[in-house]
Amino acid sequence: MGVQENGSGDLGMSGVPLGSKNKYRRMDSELNDYDDDDLEVAPYKQTQQERSSSTRKYVFACAVFASLNNVLLGYDVGVMSGAIIFIQEDLKISEFQEEILVGILSVISLLGSLGGGRASDALGRKWTMGIAAIVFQVGALIMTLAPNFQILMVGRLLAGVGIGFGVMIAPVYIAEISPTISRGSFTSFPEIFINFGILLGYVSNYAFSGLPAHINWRIMLAVGILPSVFIAFALCIIPESPRWLVMQNRVDEARSVLLKTIDVEAEVEERLSEILKAAGIGTGIENKGGENQEEKAVWRELLSPSPSLRRMLITGFGIQCFQQITGIDATVYYSPEILQTAGIEEKSRLLAATVAVGVAKTVFILVAIVLIDKVGRKPLLYVSTIGMTACLCGLAISLSVFKATTLGVALAILSICANVAFFSIGIGPVCWVITSEIFPLRLRAQASALGAVGNRVCSGVVAMSFLSVSRAISMAGTFSIFTVISAMSVVFVYKLVPETKGKSLEQIELMFQKDRDWNEEEVEMSDTQQLVQQKNESFAI
Repeated sequence: MGVQENGSGDLGMSGVPLGSKNKYRRMDSELNDYDDDDLEVAPYKQTQQERSSSTRKYVFACAVFASLNNVLLGYDVGVMSGAIIFIQEDLKISEFQEEILVGILSVISLLGSLGGGRASDALGRKWTMGIAAIVFQVGALIMTLAPNFQILMVGRLLAGVGIGFGVMIAPVYIAEISPTISRGSFTSFPEIFINFGILLGYVSNYAFSGLPAHINWRIMLAVGILPSVFIAFALCIIPESPRWLVMQNRVDEARSVLLKTIDVEAEVEERLSEILKAAGIGTGIENKGGENQEEKAVWRELLSPSPSLRRMLITGFGIQCFQQITGIDATVYYSPEILQTAGIEEKSRLLAATVAVGVAKTVFILVAIVLIDKVGRKPLLYVSTIGMTACLCGLAISLSVFKATTLGVALAILSICANVAFFSIGIGPVCWVITSEIFPLRLRAQASALGAVGNRVCSGVVAMSFLSVSRAISMAGTFSIFTVISAMSVVFVYKLVPETKGKSLEQIELMFQKDRDWNEEEVEMSDTQQLVQQKNESFAI
């Protein structure tokens, strides 16, 4: 009576076509199906889950270690806001010297950013981070021991160069090793560590403020040397960027790194093929000018960009500048002065209030990390820029209409904390994510460095002019200007920033190849198919 399906159209004894799906199946048939399928699939699924878990942990560790340099930047920003009070008292510096001391780090770091782009292409992403830590450590040591303003400036300049190296390379490195699905979250890690560093700086100010004025600020600055020890340890663990390895024709090493950072082995070869194509290796593809893409100097291409590269540069450079010209560094560096204008006079209360600012800035960056790969980049940018505009307006009102009143103090503290919170939830981390995603592989490091230069220049201009401008037009007037600029950033995001969530770096590059309305459409399925087809054709050649 046992009738088995043989794939023909003959009828069995039940009258059911043997080639069809029969619900009356023998018990041993079901057992055999289970044995053949489920017993084979179950161990595979378990192995795949273990591999995925291991991969996520590995990429997470790499992102954490690569972001340690950003703690140095954050700590310097936070600690200087309080240390400058005691430096002014100990070294008897003027208000102009105070502005120069605070702002010069951002300006000089542009040299580090430019040098960092070239160094990372020549030496690799990994060792450029090591150079950044060493240079900053030397600068911090000189500042700690400085007997006068001139020596203090020398240390400040070196620290600025080190920070410039570190701040541009970390997002690029993390974007290049992260899987597409979680790239946004991991690339936001540098901003988390900047905020963590700022909070540590504020806490350090408060903790050491009770010591004598000629000692406390030196201890505050000396603590910034400690993260460099962890960076040296990190360099022994993290791998080199697979995309940089491909650019050096070290394809086997790149494959080895991708196997550690991508869950599915089949995807490794697909991703490696895309990277090879983007790098122009083994494809034989030439640009429209007839010269091989590898032969065209990077800076020549950046200074004379194609239409698609020009759109990338406007987006990347623009969002970096807007991140700073909305006044975030003025809020962070000069929060004690702002709160003093609002009506708080006691130093300990001022420094305690800045700790609250640091907590708000750090906590809300964690919200961005959770949401950036779920809701996307642009929604976070909209919430951030609109919220900052409202907060800056509220701060301007608190410093004018309610100045030196209890309500004014409360509104000022609330506005500052909310402003840094909105910054952290959007434009703070997303700015670096976007910049590290949109540029072609061959130009990515130096184009990102160019964006970092714009960021640092704007930061320096704001930091070095804030007190002077506030004295000329009042602090309320200065924040009114920041309010207008912040409103302009909303329009910039709407018009010129694409959504990059869930797309590979190579697909994002394709988005800029032709004009499109980013608010109505993104990379379509036909675009993805075109990318795959081009890849296959190039390898067929």
